[in-house]
Formats: sequence, structure tokens, C-alpha cells
Amino acid sequence: MLAAGGMLLSSGTLAESNYPTRPVRLLVGFSPGGTTDIIARLLAPELSLFFKQQFYVDNRPGATGNIAAGLAARAAPDGSTLIVVPAAFSSNISVYRGIGYDPLRDFVPIARVAAVHNVLVVHPSVPATGVGELVALAKRRPGELAFASPGHGSTPHLAVEMLKLRAGGLNVLHVAYRGMNPAVLEVLGGQVHAIISTLPPAIAHIRSGRLRPLAVASLKRAPALPEVPTFDEAGYPGYEAAAWNAVLAPAGTPYDVQTRLNLAIVQIARARLFQSRLARLGADVIADTPDEFIAYLRVEIAKWAQVVKAAGVRIE
Repeated sequence: MLAAGGMLLSSGTLAESNYPTRPVRLLVGFSPGGTTDIIARLLAPELSLFFKQQFYVDNRPGATGNIAAGLAARAAPDGSTLIVVPAAFSSNISVYRGIGYDPLRDFVPIARVAAVHNVLVVHPSVPATGVGELVALAKRRPGELAFASPGHGSTPHLAVEMLKLRAGGLNVLHVAYRGMNPAVLEVLGGQVHAIISTLPPAIAHIRSGRLRPLAVASLKRAPALPEVPTFDEAGYPGYEAAAWNAVLAPAGTPYDVQTRLNLAIVQIARARLFQSRLARLGADVIADTPDEFIAYLRVEIAKWAQVVKAAGVRIE
């Protein structure tokens, strides 16, 4: 059996560990019903079955996940507390001043579970059918085009800021809402021109023609929108703003616990039924190793730090 770090791990080694000896909580820094919460609730019963011990979700919403992350960072490093995080985990350290934890120093990686595609959509009245046309329109009409987001400093907001930088500077308006659904509704109503949205709240409106997709913000096309190009294909090489979700544990968690959790999550996530459930969310399974996840996280932290600094996005 191949372990997370690439070492061969025998079934006997796995059997020697009695982890977990008590219920395990999965902290989620958002209210029930969002993508991070849904993925945590899909994982919890499967992990309970795998380990024959209760895994349960504990929602601690607030500050774009920082409250829950702070609790997780201070929890006992014995595997009894884990945290399920979104992509904002990699940017919060740059966006927020004094968050009280370090995403690299205070945690050990378990695995990225899945990634939901983000997609740039516009209201049908916007005269643009591709990213290039939208950028050209914004340059012809500085200060007129408005982009919605689910909140200041959120990944969709930073994705727009990254597009502005990659396009050589754009003068567009940013309108922040309290969540993705109200932001998408404003674009549907034509009050705001565009948004980089996660796929689930936008897909039905794309299919009905009420929103026009211009590009997906992942490096590969979304299976649900195979005709829509990536930003990379649209002329912005390497542009990526994925809405991924991952599991971490407090720093100091024993390596064997980290390894067992990774093996369990990889096995669960690669099961056909779990993949079909994720597909209904517009998500693709990742199920990577801790080493792969930490390498990706370091790149994401550095990328968003540059965007935040250049765009002046900061929350005191």
C-alpha cells in the first residue's frame, strides 16, 4: 500500500495504530449549506465507517473561516480535531491583518479533497463573448463595468483582481455581497455586469441562457461546460483561481495519524459514489498526498500574496 509520502506502508503498520480512540470533529468555518460544509458532511459519515468511530461536523462561521482556523490551530494535535477549508485558507493570511495563525506553520496537510470550477459569467446584455472582448470593453469604458463577488477579499474577488493585473490594469468596479447566491442574483437582474462564480449557483442560469459564460478559472475545462475555454486558453497563461477544499490537522499531529487520514480520504474520494456526489456539486476529485497538497498550498499562498499586495486588498 502506498502511503502519503510515497513510502510503502504495510497493512500491518496500519493495524498497529488504534486511531481514533474518541469522536473526531471536522471544523468548518462557514454556515451549513455552503460547498465547504457540504463536502465536510459528505466526508464525515464515510470517515466514520472507515475508522469505526464517529466523525462529526462542527460549524464555526465567521471572518472567512478565520475563527474556525484559529480554533483548529490551537487544538490538541492528536487527530481529534481536523479542519475542512476552502481556497480562501491560502489567501486569508495576506488579506487579513493579525489572523492569529499561520497556514503553513500551525497545520499539517492531510489532503485536498476536491475542486469546484469557478467560471466568469456576464449578463447577456454585456457585449462580450470572450475574456478578450470583456477586457477590451473595460478598457474602452473605464469605471463603468461592475463585478460582483461574495465578499471583499474572497477568492472570486481576488480572481478579478488577478485578471485586472494580468490584463495590464483595468478600471472596473467591485461590488461585494454577503455570499455567492445574492451576488449571482444581482448579475442575473442586470444590476451588476459580471462575476467569477463557483459553478453550482451559476450552472442552471448558464444553461437557460440567463448568464453567458466566458471562461473557467481552472487549468482544465469543466466537464459540465466542455465548450467553455479556460482563461489559459483565452490568452492568460497559467491563470488559475480554483475553489478547492482540503483537510488539515493541527501542527504536531503524529505522522501515522496524518498518513491514515490521507489514505482514508483518498480511498473515500476515489469511490464511484462519492465522485458522483461531488459531480452534482460541479466538483472534481483531487485526493492528493500531503506532500502534493503542501506544495500546492505554498504556491497558492505566494500567488495570492502578490495579488493582494498589488491590488491593495487588505482587511484590518
